[in-house]
Amino acid sequence: MAGRLAQLLATSLPDSGADGAVAFFGQRATRIEHADQFLGSVRERGPVDVERRHPLDRIIDAFALTEIEARLLILAGLCEEHEGFAAALRTLHPRSEPWMTTALAARTLVDDTQRDALREVLTSGNAVTQGILRLTGDAPFFEKSLCLADRLWPALHGGERWPAELEPWPQRPTAASGLGGWFDRPATQRALTALRMRAPSMVLLSGAGDEALLWRGLALALHAGRRAVGIALRTPLEVARRQLIQIHAVARDCVPVLLIPEGDVAVSAAAASALEAYDARDTTIVCARSGNLQWHTPRPLIALGADPLDAAARREMWEQMLPGLKSHAGLLAARFPMEPAHADLLARDLDNVAALDRRALDLNDVFQGMRARAGLQVSSAIKLVRPRASWSDLVVPGARLEQLREAVNRLRLQMQVLDEWGFLKARTGSRGVRMLFSGAPGTGKTLSGEVMAHALDADLLVVDLSRVVSKWIGETEKNLSAVFDSAERAQAVLFFDEADALFGKRTEVSDAHDRYANLETAYLLQRLERFDGLAILATNLKQNIDGAFMRRLEFVIEFNEPDREQRHRLWRTHIPAAAPLAPDVSLAELAALYPVTGGTVRNAAVSAAFLAATDGTEITRNHLVRAVRREYEKAGKAFPGVPAGMSA
Repeated sequence: MAGRLAQLLATSLPDSGADGAVAFFGQRATRIEHADQFLGSVRERGPVDVERRHPLDRIIDAFALTEIEARLLILAGLCEEHEGFAAALRTLHPRSEPWMTTALAARTLVDDTQRDALREVLTSGNAVTQGILRLTGDAPFFEKSLCLADRLWPALHGGERWPAELEPWPQRPTAASGLGGWFDRPATQRALTALRMRAPSMVLLSGAGDEALLWRGLALALHAGRRAVGIALRTPLEVARRQLIQIHAVARDCVPVLLIPEGDVAVSAAAASALEAYDARDTTIVCARSGNLQWHTPRPLIALGADPLDAAARREMWEQMLPGLKSHAGLLAARFPMEPAHADLLARDLDNVAALDRRALDLNDVFQGMRARAGLQVSSAIKLVRPRASWSDLVVPGARLEQLREAVNRLRLQMQVLDEWGFLKARTGSRGVRMLFSGAPGTGKTLSGEVMAHALDADLLVVDLSRVVSKWIGETEKNLSAVFDSAERAQAVLFFDEADALFGKRTEVSDAHDRYANLETAYLLQRLERFDGLAILATNLKQNIDGAFMRRLEFVIEFNEPDREQRHRLWRTHIPAAAPLAPDVSLAELAALYPVTGGTVRNAAVSAAFLAATDGTEITRNHLVRAVRREYEKAGKAFPGVPAGMSA
């Protein structure tokens, strides 16, 4: 037993030992000989050396408990200390429960002249009013049970388990990588000073992203040399839980970092209201989304913003988290503009890869690790595509291909141009690339997006508009926010097909539907501008795109139907070299006779292959022409006819 507990326990039981305690209740016990011996043996342990800052001392000092309250706390915890105590107390309890009753505590600690004073302590003393000690049971006062706050006794012994409803956030920073500049800010310095001085104040940390905010709060406490625990308040914070957080934080000498999650307005409001009345014994860090709450707390408030890291800080972060790839820190900072919370998870994954494979890491490991993490966090409104197509699979005019490569390089080199050279300094929307692909179906818009994603070693996230657009007010914006958040976490290419459904022109307001539709468009404009990655809008109807979006696009690329030479290349691209082509097949002939798009060529090539497999022959001229005819019929277009010398 810890010294402080042993000392108080030894002085809390009567001089007459267990026999005296039993006598207070009369001869009710019939089988307690062994328990009597155990209770009596406590006094034989003698005095012990006590370390002043024992968890019990922290509780006593922080909540200003009297000596008798400290002894009551010890008596309430007897049943959890040893089964011998529990057995004896169960025998002595009027309802056969393993708890110390108020009557037994009174007989143990005071004489008859002090019972009223003890009643006052158990009614309005700090131990009871602060929730450290609880009186339970539907019984007269002196038959009530004395119970400790949930899991407090293990905490007094140094145990790490918290109450189930206060399960700590599992991720804990071991180093504050990339936050050097943030720590040097005046507001952050004030918060660090408060933490070091243990000033009873509240640090309100505001920003975006639950995990990122919690990680920042924990890193702040770590930088101040304090232990901390992160707790997400996902249900309304009633008084009992508010007190429980504080009790356990004091017992463990740690700073509570409390997150009010974004989303449920009722939960957020209830948590904020409860925390305003939070009677902190130490500095408390509260994390909340920017502009989400109003605070009227009477205690000193230190407002602190958790702005996204700038390029220099991200470079520093990657240098510290992945020292083996220090030479690539600039590229990683440009390609993965993430918060330290997410970078920390990725770095842990990569450290494990290096340890298991017994080799040094390379850039491909980073890309693969990002994909693995991103695949677990995508919104239900998007389809995750692992790109396979490369530049060699893309058949477009040279000028178009050059624009696509230029857009990829703009992402790769933005740190050099924007940060080192200083272009567009502090301009909103300076980062990221926004593109519009317009053209008829099958001209290569989606394939181009996949090729660009492959070139960036990123995934392609294709937005499912049926899951984004909602008839309910505010739901479309909420769904769009989840889409952009998923793309930012994954550092993936975001692809909006049939974008005119979302990015269409705003209309004059004639009813409520028009007003809310225009609000959705305005939100989308702002969110697209803040997106730091590659966003591609694809449409068949360029003229329907709102002009405000057009002004925010870095590239507008028109995908025309392929000419004869391009169609020939498309036929060669879509028919594998291993495919058994009959001698009568002429791809140049097909390209000259049928002016179709790349999508049609692909479908026809696959259909012809299945026709040949069904016939058990090579892929013949007839198979290919039949497949092309069906594609024309599907599109409702007139078939140009069969090649010369071939029967219809």
